[in-house]
Amino acid sequence: MHHLHSTVTPWYKQRWPWFLMLGPAIVVAGSVFTAWLAFSTPDPVVVGDYYKQGKAINQDLSRDRVASAMGLSMTIGYDANRGALTGQVQRASGDGITERLRLRLAHATLPDKDIEATVLPDAAGRFDLPLAMLERSRWVVLVEGEKRDWRLAGAWTWPKERGVTLVADVVPVQQQAPAQ
Repeated sequence: MHHLHSTVTPWYKQRWPWFLMLGPAIVVAGSVFTAWLAFSTPDPVVVGDYYKQGKAINQDLSRDRVASAMGLSMTIGYDANRGALTGQVQRASGDGITERLRLRLAHATLPDKDIEATVLPDAAGRFDLPLAMLERSRWVVLVEGEKRDWRLAGAWTWPKERGVTLVADVVPVQQQAPAQ
């Protein structure tokens, strides 16, 4: 009688257990990397004090109403050949705004790319602002008077849109005549 003796190799010397453990090991390593990435880099899009900014919306709306009552509009564009941001702010009557303006271009996702400047328009309301290069992005444009009593705001995707026109979109609150 012949007995068959088969030698059984231990599990760790076989290929299949290691192959089957490879998938979960990759998932664990990927999860650890993702957790490290999530906790080591802050998300700049999320606002820390959302309640305070929410309360400020009402003040911003009143500035929009002032701009609407003044009939303000602004065109803005970037001339890459000259390396200049050009614009014109004017009233509905066609008169230019000649007071100092606070101009802010906020990058859609990266706050360190924001551009803030003060410009002084000429008699027709035109201004030029030298900029080395305007990054391809969606920009939130905010223009306000020197006293911050009015503002124009809007979005601009450059270079898809060569320029943008901002118009106060809030209808001014009209006072009703007293009932007689």
